[in-house]
Amino acid sequence: LDYPDIDTLSSLGFNRISLGIQDFDHAVLRAINRKPPRNDVSDTIGYIKSKGFRGVNIDLVYGLPLQTIDSFKDNILRAIRLEPDRLVTFSYAHVPWFNAEQKRLEEYRMPPPNEKLAMLVEAINMLTEGGYVAIGMDHFAQPTDDLTIARQSRTLHRNFQGYCTRRTTGQVYAFGASAISQFAACYAQNVKSVDAYMEAIEKNGVAIERGYRLSEHERIVRSVINELMCNGFIDLNAIAKQFHRPTADILAITGFEPSKIAPFIDDNLLTHTDSTLRVSETGMLVVRNIAMAFDPNLNDTKSRHSQTI
Repeated sequence: LDYPDIDTLSSLGFNRISLGIQDFDHAVLRAINRKPPRNDVSDTIGYIKSKGFRGVNIDLVYGLPLQTIDSFKDNILRAIRLEPDRLVTFSYAHVPWFNAEQKRLEEYRMPPPNEKLAMLVEAINMLTEGGYVAIGMDHFAQPTDDLTIARQSRTLHRNFQGYCTRRTTGQVYAFGASAISQFAACYAQNVKSVDAYMEAIEKNGVAIERGYRLSEHERIVRSVINELMCNGFIDLNAIAKQFHRPTADILAITGFEPSKIAPFIDDNLLTHTDSTLRVSETGMLVVRNIAMAFDPNLNDTKSRHSQTI
């Protein structure tokens, strides 16, 4: 990314930018085959803000080769000094059975699960002490940011790109090779080859390679999991009303059984009534695992992509 690129995006009407930093250490970037940024990140963010962009985000990834708990803490400290509006700490998913290229990373030391969890805990502590508000399970935002306001009003939304607001990002219209559009009832992915994408756009105006239409059952499951991951709270009666179904149907469709969440209740990570679930602040660290209780597809182990920490 260079300054003329930022000028072009600004002139076209773009108003938000997310920088995929991943790690500030160039040794880590070389290990994962990433080039270092063209310009100093601090200067780039300053220039982006001077052009009127808001909601400026930084992505960091923990669990990468060569990372340690201390080195990731240094990443967080450097990020806080840059004062982005938002910051995301993604967990690296090592899935060489899905992406064979990742096998090459195993020549380096990979942080084990206990270190990855420690990295996340340190990030939460440092960012909250630095004035950021924890959003969902991996996002952080300044107190005045739209994400923080949406969290407070329970209008937070989540798509495969991360957290957003229902008002501005209820649906995703994706442009570019391999990009995925997300609509109320379907997903559509563009072709992955840049050349094929350009050829299809010039010829047909669209370059969709594949898509998936959600059934009503799948939309119900998605709604339940979204509410849990976004707001740490589910009102099953409200979701039943939204889909014009009895609450018993919602429980049956999601395959929910109280035994699936009993360990979380025992550990004071979750409270449960007949129709509501509320995740504690500590429970949000493992909200992915809690949400699994409402995903009937997890019974199909063949379709598993990656694991939680």
